[in-house]
Amino acid sequence: MLNRIFFALLFVSLYSSGSSLNCRWMQDKFKEHNEQMLDLLDTMANNSTNATEDSEGENTVAFPHKLYSHASSASATDKLAFVVQILEETAALFEEDHSAAPWEDSTVDAFLIVLNRQADELSSCIGSHKKKNTKLHMYFKRLSGHILKKMGHSAEAWEMIRTEIEFHVMRAHQLASSPRTAN
Repeated sequence: MLNRIFFALLFVSLYSSGSSLNCRWMQDKFKEHNEQMLDLLDTMANNSTNATEDSEGENTVAFPHKLYSHASSASATDKLAFVVQILEETAALFEEDHSAAPWEDSTVDAFLIVLNRQADELSSCIGSHKKKNTKLHMYFKRLSGHILKKMGHSAEAWEMIRTEIEFHVMRAHQLASSPRTAN
């Protein structure tokens, strides 16, 4: 009888330790790091010229609302994989030439450190399950091509990107914090 209880407890503990629902990073640090990213994006906005009002209409890339809707009904692991991809795509975007951006390099560096740490830790929560969403990748490619490259990596282009990324960080937090669908 004691053996069966022991094995049942062992099984439950092993299962829950591998589950993304019980990822320690999600419980302990996710919210804190997400708030740091938003604070750093706000710091960038405060240093910005905010001169994007004239050019916003012609240089926009449609926000992928359907991708978020689809991800919100996915399993916990798939949700986290989607969030990890958002973070990784964002990091790749911010590693482009931002020399014309009105932000201090130290702010961008701090943002990238927090962003990459969040991506790495969440990635460890999902293990080898790294299913990439092609449409999400193409969206970030369009942000890079249609806004940054087309506008010559200007301060205005970077402010548009910063605004878009702020929405993504908030949506990713909502998605990762939402009640989980059973795996």
